[in-house]
Amino acid sequence: MNFRSLIRILALSCLALQSQGVHAGAYEDMLHAIRTDDQTTIIDLLRRGVDIETVSPQGETLLMLAAREGKPIVIETLLAAKPRINARNPLGETALMLAAIQGHTEAVKMLIAAGAPVNQSGWTPLIYAAARDRVDIAKLLIAKGANVNAAADNGTTALMMAAREGYLQMLLLLLEHGADAKYVSPSGHSALSLAADRGNKEIEFMLRKAGVSN
Repeated sequence: MNFRSLIRILALSCLALQSQGVHAGAYEDMLHAIRTDDQTTIIDLLRRGVDIETVSPQGETLLMLAAREGKPIVIETLLAAKPRINARNPLGETALMLAAIQGHTEAVKMLIAAGAPVNQSGWTPLIYAAARDRVDIAKLLIAKGANVNAAADNGTTALMMAAREGYLQMLLLLLEHGADAKYVSPSGHSALSLAADRGNKEIEFMLRKAGVSN
């Protein structure tokens, strides 16, 4: 290898390292901007070429991170860049699911308005809302057509989640909108059995009142 070729290789290596550094720095800047509602910086970074589909080491997109944080201004800015709104992280979670479980009502509204589906295979936004007793969000999802009897991969429904955790208001809401109180999962669990296991007597009473006998 001659001297000129060696210089060229070294120069290309330096450029590659600089590029990686800029990318890493820009990503860190984007994360900080998301957390601090810094719309100006987000717009600037996107214009400079930061990919809207950039994912964190945990596999979460920028939109997911904003949804988890519950940042309406940031979400609006990211949505304008047309991200994949129903992208999933390695756990199968979408931006809408993350906003729902964290109780970020405004974020949920924005994501639905932008086309995020309320129904999907596996775990759903409604099941996630039920898991944390996010009643207002559950009402919103149901009003938008969420299937109250949708079951997750392991057979868990929103009603089963509410029964297990002892969330009476959530349970009543789901029953009011047609949740199947008699449903038994493939593994043999039901809303009643889960309530009984946790000693949730009031939940047991309401389920039996709804017609569940065992």
